[in-house]
Amino acid sequence: MPVRRLKTALACTAAASLCLAALAPAAHGVDGPAPDPRNRQAMRDMATAMRVTAKYVDERAALRDGYVPHGESCMNNPFGAGAMGYHYVKQANWGSKDPARPTALLYSREKDRNGRRTLQTVEWMSTDRDQDLKTTDDRPTMFGLPFDGPMPGHWAGMPKHYDLHMWAYKENPAGRFHNWNPALTCPGKKPAPAHPDPEHAHGH
Repeated sequence: MPVRRLKTALACTAAASLCLAALAPAAHGVDGPAPDPRNRQAMRDMATAMRVTAKYVDERAALRDGYVPHGESCMNNPFGAGAMGYHYVKQANWGSKDPARPTALLYSREKDRNGRRTLQTVEWMSTDRDQDLKTTDDRPTMFGLPFDGPMPGHWAGMPKHYDLHMWAYKENPAGRFHNWNPALTCPGKKPAPAHPDPEHAHGH
């Protein structure tokens, strides 16, 4: 984790207000979705998310708090460039729309000298109420942004759902809240050609 990110995370544990300047998206140069920096509630919620998840920079803290690695599958974008990494899911937080209770933490493919993965992303997931990919009347929002989806589940037993990613601990050239990070790949995988259907490009 870059030193600047670690310092920001530690500052967030001390006072949420210290996070706002570091977390507020730039007015220009953001390709992906981004909250309005004038939205005070969105800025407070982002600070809360950083403050609460800062301890999970240590992978062991995530495991102690019930975030379970979802197998050894690194998630690569099947429809274009980019990847997400490894999902650690806390089932008790499924459906959470609370910035302090993310459903999943996403860790890097690389491990540090102690054999631990690096925290990159915080994610919220919510079930699509009618399980119909063509309807969106129950789409959640957070930080003033709509969740992506609905989309099919990605592993056995996972329902059609919505999700929202916050790349709080890893730079994402596509934007802090874009689902895929085009700068990342999974081990042994090559990005597939871009899918002609833009709807698929937002799959989780």
